[in-house]
Amino acid sequence: MSDTPPDPSSDIATNSALRSTVRNVAVLNLTYFGIEFAVALTIGSVSLFADSVDFLEDGAINLLILAGLGLSVAKRAKLGMVLAVIILLPGLATLWTAWQNFSGGLVPEAMPITVTGAGALVVNSICAWLLAPFRTAGGSLTRAAFLSARNDVAANIAIVIAGLLTSATQSHWPDLIVGLGIAALNAGAAHEVYEAAREEHAQARP
Repeated sequence: MSDTPPDPSSDIATNSALRSTVRNVAVLNLTYFGIEFAVALTIGSVSLFADSVDFLEDGAINLLILAGLGLSVAKRAKLGMVLAVIILLPGLATLWTAWQNFSGGLVPEAMPITVTGAGALVVNSICAWLLAPFRTAGGSLTRAAFLSARNDVAANIAIVIAGLLTSATQSHWPDLIVGLGIAALNAGAAHEVYEAAREEHAQARP
């Protein structure tokens, strides 16, 4: 067994790299939120609306991570519990939008769904790849960011498929189903983040 003490400079370098990564991911999320939200409002797409709000949520999470990296383990765990609640918010917004579109029978344009969903897939894939090396470095905070980016990749694939199915069927059901599916993914991620934060908080108790 090695008796070599840990190198503090290694932790400093890791923390600096994490801050830089989280900052870049936040910029990507907030930029594409604006793009996708504008398209969603223009064509009335439930799936794009849900995913755009999810980009906003991801951006908020990463900004909170930047604020929380200097906190103690206990305070960081409490912040993680707050993030778990934040992750649920896009799902609630999606349910409301889905009900409005279902009642009105609106069929969104298929091509913008497919193209915008493909763009979101690229952005979220980059975010997940950037965050993967740090998913355990910041406790529940970076776990929240990584889980959101990972889940969003699956959601974006579903959005692209929904666009293709909307074009083939001229039905609003593919868009509605995918939008509700994104809400379910967010609920699952919220549960995982909350459990991780609660465990971290318990371990931090004296």
